[in-house]
Amino acid sequence: MSLAGILKTVVTALEANDVPFMLTGSVAAAAHGAGRATMDVDFVIQATRAQLESFVKDLDGPAMYVSREAALEALAAESMFNVVETETGWKADLIPCKARPFSQAEFARRQPIELDGLHLWVASVEDVILSKLEWAQLGGSARQIEDVAALLRVAAEDIDLAYLDRWIDELGLRPQWLAAHAAG
Repeated sequence: MSLAGILKTVVTALEANDVPFMLTGSVAAAAHGAGRATMDVDFVIQATRAQLESFVKDLDGPAMYVSREAALEALAAESMFNVVETETGWKADLIPCKARPFSQAEFARRQPIELDGLHLWVASVEDVILSKLEWAQLGGSARQIEDVAALLRVAAEDIDLAYLDRWIDELGLRPQWLAAHAAG
């Protein structure tokens, strides 16, 4: 399986179960013009328990592994669970949308795109930046900062700086933001 293959498999299962979703993370950054090699795909989802259980049932089998228990725990805790393609190790990280204001705003701003012939929803460039700054804050990852610097280089003219500035302050991401500017 390839990136296009896991995207199609997961998106098809999400859509079949009426689960709203958006692509985020490194693949979303690539969709906005700042790509890098990755072996995982990140999705934020808005699923009910019944939708999530049906989604898991549709995917779990010899070619794909997903834990029902992990998915339900992630839904309750607003954390992450994985879907893994068993032969190649390609992984989809699925993150139930958090109830906090930023996560709700981020999901409401998702945009339709076509990627590898697949119609899907992607986080806006500003929200990809904010998400990567948050991951950098959580784990101190230089890779996330480099991704933000790359997005700033390729999409500078299209970025809503007022929106970014509001959430950078509200989420306490100013140090990571300054590091991304310094890396650019």
